[in-house]
Amino acid sequence: MVLGRWLAGASLVALTGVAAMMYGAASPAGEATASVGKPAAEVVAVAQPPAAKPKPKPTASTDPVLSGKRRVTIVRVGAFESGLSLLDGGRLAEVDGAEGRQVFVPTPLGAGEYLIKAYYGGGTGKPVCWQSHNPQNTQPLYVRGATCRAGDPAQRFVIAPAEGGGPREYVISNRWAYLRDSARSGLILEELGDAAPFSSFRFNDTGPAPRK
Repeated sequence: MVLGRWLAGASLVALTGVAAMMYGAASPAGEATASVGKPAAEVVAVAQPPAAKPKPKPTASTDPVLSGKRRVTIVRVGAFESGLSLLDGGRLAEVDGAEGRQVFVPTPLGAGEYLIKAYYGGGTGKPVCWQSHNPQNTQPLYVRGATCRAGDPAQRFVIAPAEGGGPREYVISNRWAYLRDSARSGLILEELGDAAPFSSFRFNDTGPAPRK
């Protein structure tokens, strides 16, 4: 009988020690730091994912040619004696002569976007604006002229400094489609994904913008 009582007591002590190891070490007063019977998962801290970083906001350019107060000519970097012209037929092209509208006024709209107004030589006449156009066929997007509407997304062009480019050298895009030269189709707008834009353009200041 005495032996049986001694064995039962030893078993109780062993079970108590196991419980203490599972649910927390005993304090100096003999009380466990975690309540017996509480699931271990409830006392384990769960790591929270880091808060998403806010996207950087575009900043306004300080270049006077992008202030809306200067008129410019635009030349593709690498072009030979050719400048951009919004032809009377409506399409943006590169020309060697004086045809079409070759005077442009990039007018800021905020958030790095611009209306690009086109005038005849010297800044005369009522302007028309660049507009992205989808021909709805197998041909690529291109820029054509249209009545200026600041609220039209197809007319809100982003003008950004060309990476590694020279002074007043920019890339031009509309809704992620970049203006570039195509050997087959001339100046087109093309979505390039993660690739760098193929063409960059130099803006040449030619004087004050027309007061219109």
